[in-house]
Amino acid sequence: MPELEVWKKQHINRLKEDMDRIFDRVWGEFGRSSSPKQIKAMPLVDRMETATHLIIKAEIPGIDPKDLDISVTENTLVIKGETSQKIVDKNHVFHRIEQKFGSFSRTFQLPCRVRVDNVTATYSDGLLEVVMPKCKPEKMRKLKVAVK
Repeated sequence: MPELEVWKKQHINRLKEDMDRIFDRVWGEFGRSSSPKQIKAMPLVDRMETATHLIIKAEIPGIDPKDLDISVTENTLVIKGETSQKIVDKNHVFHRIEQKFGSFSRTFQLPCRVRVDNVTATYSDGLLEVVMPKCKPEKMRKLKVAVK
């Protein structure tokens, strides 16, 4: 009889995964997801601007700063990282895991050019902060064009 219980659990788990995928497709169109996989792929981000800097704050709890890859061009910021699953005891049977793990990547088009050499990033208590100094706007040049 234990074989029947294992078989039923496998089929119920498969049904649950199928239902999660269906809801993710539906809710994904509205910017929401029911599965931790979708949530972990996109860390929550605040984007701010001052007169002199662009600032991005991202919630990325449980990651080692060494596992973060941040790259900046004059008008793009890319944040990549990976968290590993932390299972304390392999003798337990998990019915549901909601801890976020896996890789993620976010790319941001910046509203203006930044000085790449002066970008700083800090990570503390699960919060990544990237501060990017803005380039000074180019002065408009007036050019007289002779019309023939």
